[in-house]
Amino acid sequence: MASKYPLPTDISIITTYRCQMRCKMCNIWQHPTDARQEIQPKELEMLPNFKFANITGGEPFLRQDIEEIVDVMMRKAERVVISTSGWHKDRIVELAKRFPTIGIRVSIEGLSQSNDDLRGRPGGFDRGLGLLLELKRMGVKDIGFGQTVSNKNSHDLLPLYELSKNLGMEFATASFHNSYYFHKGDNFVTNKDEVVANFEQLINRLLKENSPKSWFRAFFNLGLINYIRGGRRMLPCEAGSVNFFLDPYGEVYPCNGLEERYWKKSMGNIRSGKSFEEIWNSQEAAEVRTCVASCAKNCWMVGTAAPVMKKYIKHPVGWVAKNKIRSMMGKSVCIDNIPHFDVGQDPRQGDLRETRA
Repeated sequence: MASKYPLPTDISIITTYRCQMRCKMCNIWQHPTDARQEIQPKELEMLPNFKFANITGGEPFLRQDIEEIVDVMMRKAERVVISTSGWHKDRIVELAKRFPTIGIRVSIEGLSQSNDDLRGRPGGFDRGLGLLLELKRMGVKDIGFGQTVSNKNSHDLLPLYELSKNLGMEFATASFHNSYYFHKGDNFVTNKDEVVANFEQLINRLLKENSPKSWFRAFFNLGLINYIRGGRRMLPCEAGSVNFFLDPYGEVYPCNGLEERYWKKSMGNIRSGKSFEEIWNSQEAAEVRTCVASCAKNCWMVGTAAPVMKKYIKHPVGWVAKNKIRSMMGKSVCIDNIPHFDVGQDPRQGDLRETRA
């Protein structure tokens, strides 16, 4: 047994690999799980308490027992958010009636034509937006949508941002990645100048807002520009330390960005008969954290970026203070020299070297 490690504060539960969408940037739907083998709500009872839990998929609302899963996690986490395509509107509305404090994030990849093309199902934009409007009418507070930016949809970043702002909803961003989870190895932004320019405009818009939350989102989006350009992460990755992903088979992974061509290791399985504390403090978990410390990938996803932004808060605060002042003076953010903050991380982390597991 390795030395005792602090329990995590954040969890992402991949409830299923089944999905009714046919996204061009994600092939998870081609590798569905067998519903009979997926983790059950009662198996989640062995988990500790958390500050934040994300329930995701695939499409979590393909789980017939999604309400039971949410019931368990609402008792274990201070905040619970479900990521969904918004396709199953009626089921989502019924769940929100039972759990009015639940967070709902709908994946919308652009305005109507772009979204439906990228997500492979006609009518997806209308369903997703209609769901959010219904949830808002019901008084559900923690709602919003998120866009995964690729080669084909960055032109819709600002329109979607403005739409979310006018509707009083949250707007999250990401860039497509390659990993075992997405079953993709060719998710690379090729029109970098165009995509970076659109992110730059979004950052400047966010800095003009009165909300500190928006200013820190500007910092996060700067990290996406850095990722697209192939730079080392502004802050280190510490996946498997304060956060982890639980897959549909019960495997505990540090993140969902793993690729076997680099490395892919589990920290353990909740079906092993061990307690969660035993898994979290196991030799396997220690080995995974060692791999994370020298991981060659430069991923920048909110699940692993947000914890280190909080942990090393002085660095985002310094950047925000400087650039908020620039914004108030009518100046744009500088994206030519994106900062890399040395907090003692392994210099090999994020160097994009080619390795083999």
